[in-house]
Amino acid sequence: MKKQGLFVTFIVALFLMLSACQTKETSTNADKKGTEDPKKETKKEEQQPKEENKEPEFAYTFPLTGKDTNEAVINRVVGIMVNNSPKARPQSGLHKADVVYEVLAEGRITRFLALFQSQKPEKVGPVRSARDYYVRLSNGFDAIYVHHGWSPSAKEMLLGGNIDSLNGLYYDGTLFKRVSFRKAPHNSYITFDNILKESKKQKYELKQEIPSLPFLTKEEVKSIEGDPAKTLSISYGDYYKVEYKYQPEKGTYIRFSDSEQTVDRETETPIELANVMVVEAHHRVIDSVGRRQIDLQSGGSALLFQQGKVQQVSWVNKNGRIIPKVDGKVVAFAPGQIWINLVPAPDMDKDVNWK
Repeated sequence: MKKQGLFVTFIVALFLMLSACQTKETSTNADKKGTEDPKKETKKEEQQPKEENKEPEFAYTFPLTGKDTNEAVINRVVGIMVNNSPKARPQSGLHKADVVYEVLAEGRITRFLALFQSQKPEKVGPVRSARDYYVRLSNGFDAIYVHHGWSPSAKEMLLGGNIDSLNGLYYDGTLFKRVSFRKAPHNSYITFDNILKESKKQKYELKQEIPSLPFLTKEEVKSIEGDPAKTLSISYGDYYKVEYKYQPEKGTYIRFSDSEQTVDRETETPIELANVMVVEAHHRVIDSVGRRQIDLQSGGSALLFQQGKVQQVSWVNKNGRIIPKVDGKVVAFAPGQIWINLVPAPDMDKDVNWK
């Protein structure tokens, strides 16, 4: 009996010893797992393939600014005549124009043809009267042409041609509103809602495929060549001077009239331009009022300002649009807004300066 008892005791002790060893081994393994070298884990993480920073992809490109978008780009262009008398400044809506033509009317003050496609300002103005050369420039984009009044030659064109237009003479006080803070003829304004509403009523086409202007890629913009041009000034007469100043941090030019910065009246948003083009064209005064005839067909010398640099180019009229060329090849615009100043030939060398 004693021997049998001793044997049972030995078996129990052996079992307890083996159980203790197994528990210790499990604990040791667990400790090892919890104290693995963090550098090894980091290396494992580093070995994982990383996703590259990809440029966002867009479905469309706006045809008059070259900027990418996911919005449909079939809105028809709207061209609006905007007053530039000192009594009309600051204007409304110009900061959202894709392309602006600045051209002399009577006297030595310019007037603007502002072309809108990618953006729609709430309202635009003061709206001013038409001239035949503004109508021709608008026709190059098949725009709905918005104006308040007209010269005899512009009236003949607008009534005799197949041109969709809205004239404030017929809608004064309805579509076009007179503001109280300015006096006529510097106080006619129109909203974009009214333009679209009346255009739809007149059964004007509101959706179109618009041929694109030529634009550089983002990489090509970095390689633009030319002489330094941080500032540009254009003299339209003794009492009217346009200036542009380059902002290197934004890659755009800001604009000034008679030393006053051009901003939106309501929001104070500045005009910021990726491209400024100065075009020399023959002007001729044709009547006692001072109305002009301007040659928009023959081409000639021009200057193109981009990225703080200037290129000596020529200009051609291609399907009604003014396009820069060098050695017969089209020079593309930088993506962004475009301002085109027409100056009388042969005075560009005298009236245009940059540094």
